[in-house]
Amino acid sequence: MNLRIESRYLLIWTLVLATMTGIAFGKPVITSSGAIEGRREGSLIVYKGVPFAKPPIGDLRWREPQPAEHWTGVRPADKFAPACMQTGVSMPGEAAPTVSEDCLYLNIWAPANGSSAPLPVIVWIYGGGYINGSASMPLYHGDRLARKGVIVITIAYRLGVLGFLAHPELTRESPHHSSGNYGLMDQIAALEWVRQNASAFGGDPQRVTIAGQSSGSISVSALMASPRARGLFQRAIGESGGLFEPKQLAPGYLLANAELDGAKYAASLGAASLAELRRRPATDFLGAGAQAITHPVIEAYILPESPYEAFVSGRQADVPVLVGSNAEEARSLIDVSNVKVSTFAADLAKSFGPLPPAIADAYPHRTDDEARESRLALERDLRFGWDMWAWARLQAGTGKNRVFYYSFDQRPPFPNDSIYAAWGAGHFTELWYVFDHLGQQPWHWTKADRRIAEVMSDYWVNFARTGDPNAAGLPGWPEFTNSDANVMHFVDPIRVGTVPGLNHLKIFDDVYTAVRGKPFGK
Repeated sequence: MNLRIESRYLLIWTLVLATMTGIAFGKPVITSSGAIEGRREGSLIVYKGVPFAKPPIGDLRWREPQPAEHWTGVRPADKFAPACMQTGVSMPGEAAPTVSEDCLYLNIWAPANGSSAPLPVIVWIYGGGYINGSASMPLYHGDRLARKGVIVITIAYRLGVLGFLAHPELTRESPHHSSGNYGLMDQIAALEWVRQNASAFGGDPQRVTIAGQSSGSISVSALMASPRARGLFQRAIGESGGLFEPKQLAPGYLLANAELDGAKYAASLGAASLAELRRRPATDFLGAGAQAITHPVIEAYILPESPYEAFVSGRQADVPVLVGSNAEEARSLIDVSNVKVSTFAADLAKSFGPLPPAIADAYPHRTDDEARESRLALERDLRFGWDMWAWARLQAGTGKNRVFYYSFDQRPPFPNDSIYAAWGAGHFTELWYVFDHLGQQPWHWTKADRRIAEVMSDYWVNFARTGDPNAAGLPGWPEFTNSDANVMHFVDPIRVGTVPGLNHLKIFDDVYTAVRGKPFGK
């Protein structure tokens, strides 16, 4: 009997044995790389640590991800894989994950009993500023959403230098004449895996929603602009992050400049060649200087133009979009206790460089208290508010699919003695509600909190199902258009309102228009 036939019989027999013990474990599923067996968790089957690409180590470091190796027998999928190499954590208070350069794995939450029709799929892209983050963070677990009738998949991608290094030698060796964006390539490889394998878990490969928060949301905006990601998803959700500012303000994002930054970084390590860089232990890329190599690159293969340019021209993936941000984003990100009137302008220049007078003057700072509030408001608008407003307007202007816009205004009941005490409706805070995970924290959640979590998670699931968050029994969420800028405000009571901070956002618009030399959207 030849090896191929023996392997086939071994697989069949292993499947039989696994099925016989299927009380604790899920029924084995055949993927494009081999059979996997998840763990039964109540009404769900959860698959953890499923490889979607070869380990990006050795000669595969800083290369496009390759398909996962095939295996025989049934591979247990009952343990989370290590997170990609990183320092620190993506969210204050989070337990630091185990890390490894061998990290290209995903996790799946699927209803155990399936459905009479294929279920929509939500693919979650974690945030963390492209320097940290994990697909196994408990807050991102898909159990609550999956029980509402979707399949949730959390994916990993390379971070920092290992995920975004551009370098002249890398560009020369690339068949695409580009470098950088390995983290985005990982996201695309994971989406290709989902397209190939979603049906094996009861999912619909033609109803895939990409969703992310912070840098995960920036990734969503980049994937909408990427020709390489076209057709891999049919809806997009962006929470507090986009990539729409003028590229003139971020020249380091252009390949030629990113290559220079990469070459300087390699020289700072004393590495004389790409081969030497590939021989270095992965921990060498977590030290000083690595912070400069933490962003996507505009290059020929993955991101040949900025998301702004793609959307303006109508070359983005034209899919339904749900985007928004939080009312007090900056409270969880910066400490303003030392902000004073006397140092307000100097602090801004230190953080952002010289700001146009129109922007600085829009945020009054006549008293120390006013200066602190203005510092928070400027950070919110500059880093999040304008991008989400621009994203919604651009898609509403050149796309044919609907746009739904939100503002998360609810202040969770953070304990006064916790690390989250002063956050308010800050960055990250909508995540407990979107994933319906209030139960993960023993805080004094109110009926209003629970209602908002129930409604938000229902909206997100409905959007994944149909491209429209609305359904019977939920407050009506009207679409956003450039003539009727409806915004759903998640607060008690949930209500439809206007774009928050619009006067400030218009000032940013005017400045960015002057930088581009042409009006927004032209």
